[in-house]
Parts: sequence; C-alpha cells; structure tokens
Amino acid sequence: MAGKPSFRNPVPVSDLAGGILDPMLRRRTGMSLALVQSWEEIAGPRLAARSRPEKIQWPRRLHEDDPFEPATLVVACEGVAALHLQHETGEIIGRVNAFLGFTAVCRIRIVQKPMAAGKVRERPTLRPLSPPEKARLAGSVAGIEDESLRASLERLGASILGERK
Repeated sequence: MAGKPSFRNPVPVSDLAGGILDPMLRRRTGMSLALVQSWEEIAGPRLAARSRPEKIQWPRRLHEDDPFEPATLVVACEGVAALHLQHETGEIIGRVNAFLGFTAVCRIRIVQKPMAAGKVRERPTLRPLSPPEKARLAGSVAGIEDESLRASLERLGASILGERK
C-alpha cells in the first residue's frame, strides 16, 4: 500500500529567492533584503524613486569586549534628491532603526551616482475634447476675471476630461 502523495502549498518565488539572496546580501552589504524591499516605506516614495540603500558599514571592533557602536548607512542617490535626503537624514535614521528594531544606524553617508531608470510614469495620452465638452469647460471658467488663471484652469479641466474615456 503506497502512502498518500504529499502536496505542499505553493510558495511565492520571491520567498524562495529571498532565502537565497538574503544571506548573500547580508554578507556583502551588511543589510537584509527586507530593508531594500521596504526602502520606499522608510524613505518615502519621492526619495525612494531616486535613491537606494547600498550597504551598512559597521565600525571595526578590535576586541570582543569593545562596546557596540552604531553603523553608517550608505545610500546611493542622484542629483537633487541628495539634497532632499540630506535634509531628512534624522527622520530616515529613526525610521531605519525602528524598522530594524534597535539603534543600528547613527549616520547616513550619501554617495551620488546615477540611478537605473526604474518606474518612470508616462504621461497618459489625452483624447481630444468634443465640442460640447469644450463649451461646458469654457462656460465653467468664464466667470474668472484673471486671464492667466482662467487659461490655467481651462488647461487643467481639459486634461482631466481628456483622461476620461
């Protein structure tokens, strides 16, 4: 009598890859894959799009009796985002330490380098407005006296209506 075949629940490929990549990343960079994956929540979407954590540099301990010293988080960043990151270092250090669960990082070192083109949001193509839509839009902004404000609001309205199908 043969035993029952054992079926395991499906496992996401990311979990399998994480099991392989996490020890290698920890050995080479001193940080976990979870930190890299959670960078958008830690740094915020505006900074995360133009930066990424590179490694955690732990200070060398000459003896095991030496006291613990927090590390330096090296963050690769491009252009103006480096300035924004510099202004928010205190808050990001706090978020990284909260994520890791202890005071692991005490400073951030910013390395400027170009980021690989990641998520680039393309502008949607706008459909042309129908004559009734144009007339309704012109009528809704007709009461605005300032000409430049009226033109700006008309462009905004045209883009909103043009996105709709």
